[in-house]
Amino acid sequence: MDAQAQRQREAFLDGLRFQRRVSTHTLAAYGRDLRGLERFCDERGILLWTGLQASHVRDYLAERHRCGLGGRSLQRALSAFRGFLGHLVKQGELSVNAAVGIRSPKSPRKLPELMDVDQLTGLLEALPDDELEIRDLAMWELFYSSGLRLAELTDLDLADLDLQAGEVLVRQGKGRKARRVPVGACARRAVEAWLSIRGGFGGDQDTAVFMSRRRCRISPRTVQKRLESWGRKLGLPARVHPHLLRHSFASHLLESSGDLRAVQELLGHANLCTTQIYTHLDFQHLAGVYDQAHPRARRQPRSKADDTP
Repeated sequence: MDAQAQRQREAFLDGLRFQRRVSTHTLAAYGRDLRGLERFCDERGILLWTGLQASHVRDYLAERHRCGLGGRSLQRALSAFRGFLGHLVKQGELSVNAAVGIRSPKSPRKLPELMDVDQLTGLLEALPDDELEIRDLAMWELFYSSGLRLAELTDLDLADLDLQAGEVLVRQGKGRKARRVPVGACARRAVEAWLSIRGGFGGDQDTAVFMSRRRCRISPRTVQKRLESWGRKLGLPARVHPHLLRHSFASHLLESSGDLRAVQELLGHANLCTTQIYTHLDFQHLAGVYDQAHPRARRQPRSKADDTP
């Protein structure tokens, strides 16, 4: 596509970055999706966004689907196209949003993986070998105690912590929504242990709660790698990642309380439907208990031979 079309795309992404302040993950994904659509247009001689029609968008999605792109990725791409083309319509640079009214293939919703209480106890009660592992344990405790997302944990500043009150302020949740979440007693002790040695990892001007050995705010990728390493060290059967701890927090809390609205608020979900996936997980647990405990649940059906006189 020509230089004007590319400038329009970059202006839209800049708006997401500086005005709406979307996550870096979302920004990168939208950029990839729009550049992919641009390459598709180049192959068909479409030089301007005004030449893009709904049939072109459908063809692009169908082509990506044939190449193996999953339903979720296609839905995200379509969301990027709608947002971008809608932006051009608002700016008066386009008369019609060609992505409106188009449906992408649906993918089955997968239930999130969980850790059971015994596995989490082993993870959280492991003894740290050095100062970095004291920091790590504080992070794992906060993930499970407060249901934080990875970016929410790495973005925490010292001013966001109120350990005396037992709460933490999440200033930049998903959709830029702030929320306060409780911090349990075990997590408070773990964070206090880290804060007592944190000064050796940064100067007075550093505001981040969690610092790296390079004396700067810890990166999300470092957190992921450290948690995977902890899982391997403890011999856990599956790969451990931050969202696994968040999922476990939500499922265990819902299983004990049955309060879906409270879990929604703690997780920072805008839509209750997002939280309802954990009711399916809870039902799976109940179904497992039923299968093991009900006297007629395990009874084998009678064979035809049993009905033979």
